[in-house]
Amino acid sequence: MINNHDFKWRFLHPRFWLTWLSLGCWRLLVVLPYPVLLWLGGGIGRIMFWRSRYRREVADINLRWCFPEMEESQRQRLLRANFISYGIAFFEIGMAWWWPTQRLDKLITFEGLEHLDGLQGRGALLMAIHFTTLEIGASALSARHSIDGMYRPHKNPVYDYVQSKGRRVRDPLGVVYPREDIRGMFKALRQGRIIWYAPDQDYGRKQSVFARFFGVPAATVTATARFAKTGNALVLPFSQVRLPDGRGYLIKVHPPLQDFPTGDDLADAETVNRQVEKMILEQPDQYMWIHRRFKTRPPGESRPYPKSSK
Repeated sequence: MINNHDFKWRFLHPRFWLTWLSLGCWRLLVVLPYPVLLWLGGGIGRIMFWRSRYRREVADINLRWCFPEMEESQRQRLLRANFISYGIAFFEIGMAWWWPTQRLDKLITFEGLEHLDGLQGRGALLMAIHFTTLEIGASALSARHSIDGMYRPHKNPVYDYVQSKGRRVRDPLGVVYPREDIRGMFKALRQGRIIWYAPDQDYGRKQSVFARFFGVPAATVTATARFAKTGNALVLPFSQVRLPDGRGYLIKVHPPLQDFPTGDDLADAETVNRQVEKMILEQPDQYMWIHRRFKTRPPGESRPYPKSSK
């Protein structure tokens, strides 16, 4: 468990001055009106599309593998829209960390909060996916319900400090757990805590099975079922999407998975991937397609990404 995110005097060392300056500029920018942030973010996304060749190739390959029936022109429109969403996400992260709750709430529409109320003290995994809007979703929900989360420390300690404070600003009681603190997460679930958890990325062969993801075998972690069983927890899919025309965000808590887990790792991983697919299809342009979802392949298959992939 990580709960000690106190300021340290070493953060003022000159080697961190550029980080502080960048964070200060970022915070000033997100004060701007929301429509302006959308416009600026769209511009950043268009620049990313043209300049980030490798990431563009990764996203394009993922889209080809997941939507082979899609026409080329449609896929290219989706790819460009996806990068525009990344650009907007730059400001959405700042909104999540620094906007007052009252200002953020004006953009939020919730659905399915009754599923959290219905837990009645039972622990739950809030099964999210890596939408570009994930910071907005977690932040807005934490103003309504106390939730914990998984945590990967950033290499820059100043950024890590600001990030951790931003993620806990609306819920001071929330706890963040390192990915390796499995015991701490089990304990929290048994104590009735709600934990934000995203199982939709490729974490390698260890503790994974090859389950279909849009029809393609993909390394899928088995931890979702393990957490649910050992922590005696329900699994509630959780999604958030940016609405068109600057109308804000729809944040949805879906009903808990039924008859889960079954004890069959492959069947449970397939269930998780079907839920992930459904949420992606709500707004496919806002999913993080730049992640190398198919980098781990079954024996005999080579990874599909460019050779510069690490």
